[in-house]
Order: sequence, then structure tokens, then C-alpha cells
Amino acid sequence: MFPGASAARKDAEYVVVGAPLDVSTSFQPGARFGPGRIRRFAEAFDDYDRDTDQRFSELSVHDHGDVHAWNDAAEYVSHLEGVLTDVVWDDALPLLLGGEHTVSAAGVRATDPDVFVCLDAHLDLRTAYDGDEWSHACVTRRALDTAEEAIVLGARTGSEAEWERAAASDVTAVPPEEVGPWLEGLVEGTRDPIGSRSTYLSVDIDAADPAFAPGTGTMEPFGLAACEMRAVVRALAPACVGFDVVEVNDRDDGQAAVLGGKLLREFVHGNSAGRA
Repeated sequence: MFPGASAARKDAEYVVVGAPLDVSTSFQPGARFGPGRIRRFAEAFDDYDRDTDQRFSELSVHDHGDVHAWNDAAEYVSHLEGVLTDVVWDDALPLLLGGEHTVSAAGVRATDPDVFVCLDAHLDLRTAYDGDEWSHACVTRRALDTAEEAIVLGARTGSEAEWERAAASDVTAVPPEEVGPWLEGLVEGTRDPIGSRSTYLSVDIDAADPAFAPGTGTMEPFGLAACEMRAVVRALAPACVGFDVVEVNDRDDGQAAVLGGKLLREFVHGNSAGRA
């Protein structure tokens, strides 16, 4: 159980769902261990959040446990979509723990947002990778099958075709050095790309510089600092209908998992405070 996620399902406003899919990881596998590691390394967090004067354990969070994964990503995403749709129908907000990034497609389908916002080093706009349209390298493209627009924060690598796709009007790619100004415009309302539109927020842990989160499948240097990611999560949380943390694996001493778990808590605190 995610620490503090002790609410009964019938009373829950947030539901944690683990999705340990790990079939298309193209470099360092191990994302199947992500949900468990995130839960484990969240055990050390204090319950109290000073910024919002809230206790996580009092915010009606329930942990559904993991949805067992198998090797057919398309079928698994469809099944996971059903689990998350049940959460939405129960008037709760799904909190998805990956697993490879492919699982975010299920969260987007279940919540049907206007905008897909992703913290990610990679554009993930391929139509297919090694012939697989359900590869983790295609998730932003899959999200655009449902959402009207995709915003990739921290993007710093992609194929030539992906960068060409990112130039279209329904995609915004923000490099790491421009995330701060982008966020300032959002907070100050001078350049608000979200407005009143519903948003799904996905955190691929590789958006962080590898110095902060080396335990991930495809590390990419020159990334975001942990504090920058926290600022984005806190700012966007009130507008969100769903959230996930993905691509955490077991190839470090817990740095990626502890960052992922903390960002999930930051999201819940921010979303709950925004509802109040």
C-alpha cells in the first residue's frame, strides 16, 4: 500500500493503481518494479505537508494495488482503461504508477482530458517503434488519439520525424531551459496554455536529469531538476483529472522511486488544495 493511502474505496477521492507493464522498454528494463519501489521509498515521508497545512493520510486516498500485466500491451492498456474508468465513475481521481510509459494511454482514455501534459525527456511521438505502435516511445502519439493537444515539458530528444510532428499546432515541446518561463506564464496568467481545459498530467521520471533519477529505462542528460518538476506538478494539479508517474525501475538506490513518490504526494496535496 502507498503510505497514507488508507481510505476505503467507497470513500476515496483518489485511487492509486499500479501498472507494472514492462514489455517494450528499449534500453534498461525493470519498469515492472516501479510501483513497488515507489510505494517502498515513500515510507519515509512525513504525513504533514506544510505548504497546504494538510495531512496526506486525511485526503481520502485508496490504494487499489497492482493490475497484473502480461505481454500484450494493447490488450493490457484496454484492460487497465477499464479499471481506471471504474475509478472515474466512482467520482475519484486515478493516480497511476508505472510501469513503462505505455500505461499512460489507459489513463488518458479513462479520463478523456482536453490536454495531455507530460514531463518527459523524449517526445514519444513515433507512430511505431520497431514496428510496435504500443511501444513506450509512442505514448504521446497514442494520447493524441484522445486528447486535443499534447504539451511535453523537458523534451530534449527525438527522431527527425518526431520533431516535425512536434511542430504541428496540437503539440508543444518545451525544452528544459524554457520550462521555468513557461511555468511563470502559466502562474501569472500571461500565457496560459491550459485555461479552463481538463488536463491529464503524466510524469515520466526520465524528465529529470539522471543525477536526480538514474533508475529509469532511457536516461537523457541535461534534464530538469527535482524542484522544477515539483513546481510544475503543484501548478497543474488543480486542473487535472488524472495523474501518473512512470518509467521508474530498480537500477539505482531509490532516487527515481523517491522522487516519483514525492511528486505523487505533491500532486494530491496540490489538487486537494485547489478543490477547497
